[in-house]
Amino acid sequence: MRTVVSVLWAVVALVLTVSLVGGRGGSSDAAGPPHAPPAVAASPAVPDQPGTPPGSAAPRRTAAAGAGPHLPRSRPVRLLIPKISVDAPFTDLAIGSSGQLEPPPAHDTNLVGWYAKGHTPGEAGTAIIAGHVDTATSPAVFAGLSELRKGDRFQVARADGGKATFVVYATESFEKDAFPSDRVYSDTPDAQVRLITCAGAYDRRARDYTENLVVFARLV
Repeated sequence: MRTVVSVLWAVVALVLTVSLVGGRGGSSDAAGPPHAPPAVAASPAVPDQPGTPPGSAAPRRTAAAGAGPHLPRSRPVRLLIPKISVDAPFTDLAIGSSGQLEPPPAHDTNLVGWYAKGHTPGEAGTAIIAGHVDTATSPAVFAGLSELRKGDRFQVARADGGKATFVVYATESFEKDAFPSDRVYSDTPDAQVRLITCAGAYDRRARDYTENLVVFARLV
């Protein structure tokens, strides 16, 4: 199953591309996250356990999932990034009929989306989290994402009552026409997260930013 999923990631990620645009100059932020990940089957669901005490789900290692630490599958509830004052709920993102990843609602400046058919944050593999950098009227949830640096930590509160803690190991911006889909979306043996938003200059003519900012992080 992992081999099939990995092949789908490599092939489909090359053709599903959209932009998470900003809302400057009176434009509306109505597009989706950059370079949408493919619709792959998620790992078998593990029932959420609302009664589990917070922080009780410790990272574990198994031979089947690889050498890296990971948690059981559980839906994300809130994203907590103290350094940039982010405390935001999640919404599910899906690939629409156009073959593009649907964006978080543009009117909500404090909302992040996760690719719900992919890995959950903390589960072995690469989880995708996207957010708007601004709207037509104000900064949005990921306005300060570029301030994150290697070694910074953030958490994802999960439906099972636990919190997954991640450490940033790289932060990079990529031109949208040269976005490294394989590098960003490749499957990983450990639990990793990609935080994605727009960056670079705002092209008023195209109503889009010229770059995408990607924060690479792994579970600790």
